[in-house]
Amino acid sequence: MARLRRGGKGFLRGALRRRGIYLLPNLFTTGALFAGFYAIVQAMNSRYEHAAIAVFIAMVLDGLDGRVARMTRTQSEFGAEYDSLSDMVCFGVAPALIMYEWALQGFGRMGWIIAFIYCVGAALRLARFNTNIDVVDKRYFQGLPSPAAAALVVGFIWVSDDFQISRVETVRWLAALLTLYAGLTMVANVPFYSFKDFNLRRSVPFWAILLVVLALVMISAKPPLVLFGLFVAYGFSGYALWIWRRRRRLPR
Repeated sequence: MARLRRGGKGFLRGALRRRGIYLLPNLFTTGALFAGFYAIVQAMNSRYEHAAIAVFIAMVLDGLDGRVARMTRTQSEFGAEYDSLSDMVCFGVAPALIMYEWALQGFGRMGWIIAFIYCVGAALRLARFNTNIDVVDKRYFQGLPSPAAAALVVGFIWVSDDFQISRVETVRWLAALLTLYAGLTMVANVPFYSFKDFNLRRSVPFWAILLVVLALVMISAKPPLVLFGLFVAYGFSGYALWIWRRRRRLPR
């Protein structure tokens, strides 16, 4: 009987070792991870515009991997863990290092502390999201999502480089405050709309198509400014929603 038990356990371990992973959604996650690593390398080479664009590309790929997994029914625990690790690199470590190289390095010790506050905020945000995923309202995020926080940080750099704004003391202080705001808001108990109840299969009025076309035209005309403006609005929308709920005394 003991042999059978040991044999059975060995068989199960062999079956687990032979179990593969789903390739398609993990390809998107790997692409996002590559974009985040590429952003760090470009920041080290002082090519900050390329670094910012790489983070935005990582955001697109990160949004696609989960949708592809759900559409193809290839969700797995491995994919979820791999996605969290990729998010930490792309939206936690990369933006902190890019901002440090771009503006915070001149502040000395305070500069790397601010960058670390952002980085640890992203880590805590992802850990809390993974543990509370089954108990929170799907329509809202608890705290600012890490991709949106990364867009705030690197979007400021992209806009500044696009308009050729010199990194004077005022600009560097604004960058430091924005980084600190993004890091702390990720761990705040402030609701941010998740757009997860938005159904693409549902019919929409004709004017909705016109709005989508108008948004694409605006983004293509001036990508850094429009994208940064959108994420600034989203980055402060959570506090506006929190104040509105407090005034109406709605449950949080």
